[in-house]
Amino acid sequence: MINDFSVDMNEYLPLRDVVFNTLRKAILKGELKPGERLMENQLAEKLGVSRTPVREALRMLELENLVELVPRKGAQVLDMTEKDIVNILEIRSALEGLATSLACKKMTKECLQQLKNMEVDFERAVAENDVERFVDIDEDFHDVIFQATENDKLIQMFRNLRIQLYRYRMAQAKNDNSTSTIVAHHRSILRALENHDSEEGAAVAQGHIKYQTESILRFIKNK
Repeated sequence: MINDFSVDMNEYLPLRDVVFNTLRKAILKGELKPGERLMENQLAEKLGVSRTPVREALRMLELENLVELVPRKGAQVLDMTEKDIVNILEIRSALEGLATSLACKKMTKECLQQLKNMEVDFERAVAENDVERFVDIDEDFHDVIFQATENDKLIQMFRNLRIQLYRYRMAQAKNDNSTSTIVAHHRSILRALENHDSEEGAAVAQGHIKYQTESILRFIKNK
């Protein structure tokens, strides 16, 4: 079953990329569910395109581990196992610790102020119970920290893992009321960055991901 979503046309992008961005957004926002079949002909008809850009977009999504192409069965939204999620979050925990440690040494005052402004916006979104907004701000908060490392390979690895977990993070956040803990973690990370305390920054960042791991797994087991 293809859910109700629409194509975002962009005259500056190849049609393949337009379809890719549309399907990617639908998967990340949960409009296309894990395990859902993605029929080329149905998607092409719905999006008003030929099957060729749909086929190309599905291959691109497979590279991001969002779609699984099964021989003789076609494509489906990849449904990660609990083990997959734990493995990814174990890697992300190590990356977060390293990135925050490096950022404590390299982050500029301007970048730190940007993070502080983002935290204000994050806490406002939490107060307003705007789940999609505070999840996106949370992801961007960590992205800024990784950018401060000036390590392109580290940034690329983080963004790939973030994409794979975003839909599970969003689903968990919609069913979890423990945002006060995340606020406390953010404030501790900001304090470590401001004090250039690499050891504390790494410890808090890894603790933050451990907490998210437990929250996501708890959500999966209870859903």
